[in-house]
Amino acid sequence: LRFPQKLWKMLESSKFQSIWWSEGGKCVAINKDLFEVEVLGREGQQVFHTQKMKSFMRQLNAYGFTKVQRDFQRSASLPEFLSEEAAVSAHSQILYYYNPSFNRAHPWLLGMCKRRAALKGRGPDAEEMDERHHRSPDGQ
Repeated sequence: LRFPQKLWKMLESSKFQSIWWSEGGKCVAINKDLFEVEVLGREGQQVFHTQKMKSFMRQLNAYGFTKVQRDFQRSASLPEFLSEEAAVSAHSQILYYYNPSFNRAHPWLLGMCKRRAALKGRGPDAEEMDERHHRSPDGQ
């Protein structure tokens, strides 16, 4: 199975507590610390071909997932604010990722989840070099 299919199967499985559908099935929520132990730390029975969270997040990005920031409303009173801060701190280990082609209500879109072409070795001058390469010999 490709990465998106493996991810989908995990989300639909009851075996994993560290990853779930969020935002009505539009986002993937990952408890970072628990995911590292439960999924990436598995010896011999790995789901993904990595044991590092950074590599897993690169895979998400390669398939068009973008990290979504949660926006929490803050209370004006100090006691409420402090209790919300504790909740937000606990939430800071939760990562949210979104991909328009990865939606629980629309499983047929999964086929559109394709790996992006790698742009390795393309530094800031790459576009300028491309421009020079495509010009005619007389500079036009």
